[in-house]
Amino acid sequence: MKLDTYLISHDLQTMPAMANAIEAFGFDGLWTAETAHNPFLPLTLAAEHTTQILLGTGIAVAFPRSPTVLAHIAWDLQRYSRGRFVLGLGTQVKAHIVLRFGARWDKPVRQMRESIEAMRAVWGSWRTGGTSLDYRGEYYTLRLMTPFFAEPPLDYPDPPVYIAAVNEQMLHLAGSLCDGVHIHPFHSPAYLREVAWPHLREGLRSGGRSRMDFTAVGAVFAIPTDGETPAAEYAQSAREQIAFYMSTPAYRSIVEVHGWAPVAEELSQMARRGEWKAMGNKISDEMLDAFAVTGKWSELPRIVQARYAGRLLDRVAYYLPFAPGKEEDGWRTTVAGFRTPA
Repeated sequence: MKLDTYLISHDLQTMPAMANAIEAFGFDGLWTAETAHNPFLPLTLAAEHTTQILLGTGIAVAFPRSPTVLAHIAWDLQRYSRGRFVLGLGTQVKAHIVLRFGARWDKPVRQMRESIEAMRAVWGSWRTGGTSLDYRGEYYTLRLMTPFFAEPPLDYPDPPVYIAAVNEQMLHLAGSLCDGVHIHPFHSPAYLREVAWPHLREGLRSGGRSRMDFTAVGAVFAIPTDGETPAAEYAQSAREQIAFYMSTPAYRSIVEVHGWAPVAEELSQMARRGEWKAMGNKISDEMLDAFAVTGKWSELPRIVQARYAGRLLDRVAYYLPFAPGKEEDGWRTTVAGFRTPA
């Protein structure tokens, strides 16, 4: 199992030092999120200041960008990183797509499929000199490419494409069309076994694809009990984040596995009233155990590897911010633990 780290917030000024520190600590990969910053720009700096780690978006929002724009960004990053880039895409939710990005929301699963297919059609045209492009779909029609606008062929494979998926149709799409899936941090092993993997495997079968060529990535709520920060502080933060996700209707399939839909509905009502802090108090110890791992920094690798045994996940990251100078002993211990066979 690989150990990665996510950067939810990233400052371009400090990105070279951050990327260098992440690689020096021994992490296997670095993922950037599209929150308050563009997710691609930091990876250019990370590619320049690292040599080994995987670099990817986890995730970039697909629909505000055309397939051709995504094709250019991913192709350039794959070339500059010397084949270490992974394009992670997600749909976001309707309100953000329409009201924050000013883009179209209609059939997200269909549009995501076409985004990927059209982007790969562009890559295919570049590999043959940029003389032909013919993709026709419901959302995208791409029929013009000339050598002047075509990227030079890569010396590396096309960038792998992962998508974020929670529910049946997007999970099936991930299995049938993509190289990997980003599992939402709000998940449990029961959800992975009973919901996610049955749909992913069906997608793999329908696409004639192998599990060996497919990667499942996920962040894990982690509560270290022996670090510089009190465990109670980590636990409260996890409870509040779990409560927020439980309140979101899009994640009901995760909650329903455990029979906690009534609590989720109560949390939704509290969210509508803006009772954010109080929501964390609704997360019981049983719920915390279902969605988070707790233990000493040195114990967490073993706990995580046992939790996801049977390749429920191939790559993990703690849902904790990594920052040089903070919890360094803990991070070193946990990274070393992932280097030791479970």
